[in-house]
Amino acid sequence: MLSEPLTALKFPAQIYRLTNGLTVIHQHLPATPVVVVDVWVRAGAIVEPDEWSGMAHFLEHMIFKGTEQLPTGMFDSVIESRGGVSNAATSHDYAHYFITTAAQYLEDTLPALADLLLHPIIPDEEFVRERDVVLEEIRSCYDNPDWLGFQALVESIYQCHPYGRPILGTELKLKERSPQQMRSFHSTHYQPENMTVVIVGNVEQERALNLVNQSFQNFPSLDKCPKLIAEAEPPITEIRRQELYLPRLEQARLLMAWIGPGVDQLRDAYGLDLLSVLLADGRSSRLVRELREEERLVQQIGSSFSLQRDSSLFTISACLEAQYLEQVEALICDRIRQLQKTPVSTSELSRCQRLLCNDYIFSTEAATQIAGLYGYYNTITTAEVAVTYPHQIQKLKASDLMQLAQQYLSPQHYAVTVLKPLAGD
Repeated sequence: MLSEPLTALKFPAQIYRLTNGLTVIHQHLPATPVVVVDVWVRAGAIVEPDEWSGMAHFLEHMIFKGTEQLPTGMFDSVIESRGGVSNAATSHDYAHYFITTAAQYLEDTLPALADLLLHPIIPDEEFVRERDVVLEEIRSCYDNPDWLGFQALVESIYQCHPYGRPILGTELKLKERSPQQMRSFHSTHYQPENMTVVIVGNVEQERALNLVNQSFQNFPSLDKCPKLIAEAEPPITEIRRQELYLPRLEQARLLMAWIGPGVDQLRDAYGLDLLSVLLADGRSSRLVRELREEERLVQQIGSSFSLQRDSSLFTISACLEAQYLEQVEALICDRIRQLQKTPVSTSELSRCQRLLCNDYIFSTEAATQIAGLYGYYNTITTAEVAVTYPHQIQKLKASDLMQLAQQYLSPQHYAVTVLKPLAGD
């Protein structure tokens, strides 16, 4: 593990903790005419008890079904009639809800968003109707071979931790849930200490804080729905291999995965992000250049590093003809061994660092992107570390990457899922 602490850089926003426990992050951007309000909640799939799997995502749908003050559909009318947009998303570590609106309409739109989040009615009849929508969403996933392969892979990687469960839940478990259970889930987790309100754009600090103080009051009475205590995932000590045969699959898929560090080891995580770019991100990366451009063993190949609160996921995936599966997997493992034994050249390291730092800059140009970055980091760790990413990437050395490859990317300990076309299909 790399032990050097994260360097404290100046955080460009202001962070406030209200008396009720709510966190507010504000950044004034006078050059933009819009304001983004992004509310992040530590109420993702990770907090669901196993029998309530899918509840966090289903609640995201039901939040928009109205309150006593905002009947179903009224929130959309409030936002859209003022030229704004709204959306939401649920992951394992969080749920978040955001609006983008012209600065002069913030007094009309922010209170409406707060009302939805704090006081959803979750009507019985809408619960039944919307559950059918979510069930159809789940069924459509099973028609997607890439979703099937990835879900099988993460279930193989995470055999104890809830990261292995699908965020949407399962059809069987969702059919067993009730509106009252959802109200209990909401009242348990949608509490001020679990929430971060991020406001970025052309609104001054005093106005923003006054609006949040006025709007985010009267939180629901705390309930105590069943909670899940997530178990730490033990290390993988073998190669976990599985094969799936799917109809209407034109080419085979190879998916390989390793468990990475969580947010308590952020610098290690940033190093694995760099290794991901080095291996298979862009035509100049090692695996893309060799396996696709030169040897033509794969049609596509890519690598990804997904930072998560408890433990992260490093993946390499390829689309190829079935006869090359064993050869490509062996070559990938061999190239990882090379990373463990031979330092990366200065020019290759600099190229990868430049790519990641540029991506970071491009992803923080708009108010929406900035608000999302602050909210995401404050939900899984602390907002301040959001700005340390480029600095930490630039500080990594070739010897650090060798150490990280040795520690996390074992060619003998990983999960692999192979998708093959169904014979005779």
